[in-house]
Amino acid sequence: MTGAADPRRLQAVRKGALAEYLAALALLLNGYRIVAFRHRTKLGEIDIIARRGDLVACVEVKARNSVDAAIFAVSDQSKARIRKASDLWLQRQSDAHRLSVRYDIISVRPWRWPVHIRDAF
Repeated sequence: MTGAADPRRLQAVRKGALAEYLAALALLLNGYRIVAFRHRTKLGEIDIIARRGDLVACVEVKARNSVDAAIFAVSDQSKARIRKASDLWLQRQSDAHRLSVRYDIISVRPWRWPVHIRDAF
């Protein structure tokens, strides 16, 4: 066994990374500031944490062929993981008492601008 990576897995990772960068760009152009990208905690990962004023958006990015497919791709287990990870992130913020947290999904479709679904879960 040479330990070579599966080419399909590498392609999926690249596609996901590109989707996350496009989502971050869309957020920036809509007035958000990216405060964390692929934020990892012991409880899970949040794709993007963005902030606009006192609003914090914890964003799950999905690259799918349709917006509906992206929404349905976020399982209840993923939602719980993201919420728990965001609680850990929020505990470390000095202004946590002022912040409101929202959970969003950004759907990245082929040859289309990303669609931002606010307050998705």
